[in-house]
Amino acid sequence: MAYTFGTTVEGDIESVRERVTEELGKEGFGILTTIDVQATLKAKIDVDRDPYIILGACNPVLANEAIKLESDIGALLPCNVVLIQDGDSVSVRFMDPAAVLGLVDRPEIASVASQVQAKLQKVATAISA
Repeated sequence: MAYTFGTTVEGDIESVRERVTEELGKEGFGILTTIDVQATLKAKIDVDRDPYIILGACNPVLANEAIKLESDIGALLPCNVVLIQDGDSVSVRFMDPAAVLGLVDRPEIASVASQVQAKLQKVATAISA
């Protein structure tokens, strides 16, 4: 089962991150966390790797709906967005909420996941344009 979807765009990771953050904002998402994997691995285990950033994105309205339906669902939140520099382009991968929230066997959660998935797919399309 696929657990991500996304796109690849030309550019450097910082400019792509700005664009992704802007498009997420248009869909009601904010960034709760930013993890610079490249810097963390270098500092913790002295490993060099290409730029790799994980953004923890959250749509508070939909997150609240999901939490009201299933209080433990916070263990599956926020929606992670991964940016990986690959030469002159950046791979942008979105956690597929339908796959991840499908772990919760409740139709009401599937409905919320579908809404989140549609919004994230809009972001992927917008940054590809």
